[in-house]
Amino acid sequence: MRRLATPQDIEAVHAIYSHDAVLPYLTYERMPLADFRPVYQALLDSGVFFVWELDGAIAGFYKATRLPGRVSHVVQLGTLAVDPARHGQGVAQAMLGDALARFKADGLRRDELFAEADNTRGLHFYRKLGFAEEGRLRDFYKRAGDAHYVDEVVMGLLLR
Repeated sequence: MRRLATPQDIEAVHAIYSHDAVLPYLTYERMPLADFRPVYQALLDSGVFFVWELDGAIAGFYKATRLPGRVSHVVQLGTLAVDPARHGQGVAQAMLGDALARFKADGLRRDELFAEADNTRGLHFYRKLGFAEEGRLRDFYKRAGDAHYVDEVVMGLLLR
């Protein structure tokens, strides 16, 4: 079930965000909970950061930002992750299926997201949902400890 994140969700979100299987594909490097608090507060303050609950536990999360003005028909997905303990259980499919249905119901016409070029699992999943690669931001992403930069893949889905 989708709902807006609350301050009480911070520990569960932090645990998923910090997991080795998730961390390489999100914006920030590993940090202790105390340092994550302002990052999390900014997500809460956005008013568009959602968690996905299953069996009373947070199974995933995402941020869905509707763009303004002439692009108000566009939503950008980001900060998207599923608890690695639930990988392969259909959580991402259910979570994003629900999100896409809501976007369509709200009259949105386009969904876009960025994904690291080395996130093969994520890219495969997004393609299965119908997202198409629309461009590439070269040397966009740099993880601490890596000598190389990673391209960011721009993906889009028309919600007709």
